[in-house]
Amino acid sequence: DSDLIQLGVKGGVNFASMTGDDIGDVNSRTSFHAGLLAEIPYSERFSLQGEVLYSGQGFEVENTLGKGEYNLDYIQIPILAKYYLVQGLSVQVGPQIGFLINEEAKYSGSLGSAETESDFANDFEFGVVGGLEYKLDSGIFLQGRYVYGISKLFDDSQVAGDPSVHNSVFQLGVGYMF
Repeated sequence: DSDLIQLGVKGGVNFASMTGDDIGDVNSRTSFHAGLLAEIPYSERFSLQGEVLYSGQGFEVENTLGKGEYNLDYIQIPILAKYYLVQGLSVQVGPQIGFLINEEAKYSGSLGSAETESDFANDFEFGVVGGLEYKLDSGIFLQGRYVYGISKLFDDSQVAGDPSVHNSVFQLGVGYMF
């Protein structure tokens, strides 16, 4: 029934990086996202969807000295407007808040290897989400999304120079609505 709230689970792969004038040349970090969602229909074509997700983000960098990885792990809460273009196919857009739960830097190369927890990134992030989803009659769905962090990743009290750096994540996922 299209009037009932639907609950679901989802997971998938993240291709995360950072954007901004002050970040330089970095490679994406491949990680994952997983979580729970609820879709609340308001009409045949329009729903609101709330989610609670774990999301692994960050970036990698590689040069002649070795390979470095900067990992940021979040609990993300997107609230999305979901509009069905045709049966099963919807476009989603909305805000997202994120709470940083882990931050670490890793290095391996000619200078040895190291792994350390760090405390440079802001504990809270505000972002926007946009994407497409196709839901089968069986309840299985496929998603593609882009997530952009509007708030700065670092503030000038943590990193010199007031850097303008933002999270940037492409997500491909699969899920199931009960």
